[in-house]
Amino acid sequence: MPVQVVAERVGLSPNPCWRRIKQLEASGVIERRVALVNAAAVGLGVTAFVSIRTNQHNADWLQSFARGVQSIPEIVECHRMSGDIDYLLKVVVRDIQHYDRVYRRLIAAVPGLSDVSSTFSMERLKHGTKLELATL
Repeated sequence: MPVQVVAERVGLSPNPCWRRIKQLEASGVIERRVALVNAAAVGLGVTAFVSIRTNQHNADWLQSFARGVQSIPEIVECHRMSGDIDYLLKVVVRDIQHYDRVYRRLIAAVPGLSDVSSTFSMERLKHGTKLELATL
């Protein structure tokens, strides 16, 4: 959204609004400004959620795992979890064959995975990037 529009919505003139946005970026509140691409429109119509279990729970293995995950661009999110699953990955690919290639790269890049289980999204019912700050 252009600074002029933001300024009008919050009741500031554009220059002070721009300075506040820059301060929010400098302080890390605003991480980055991005364009959201429709994955299906660019041929990436399959989303897989990959549950990973491991019996490795040390700093060296975690660094190796993080490097392996970072090296695979189709993995768009990675979360360390509580409960039965150690890690949850979100993978966006063209089709099942593409996913299989990603899976093979993952298990080659990261030793010590004891269970890798995938589920595929049939339909996305809700998606957003907005954080509701009014409830804080």
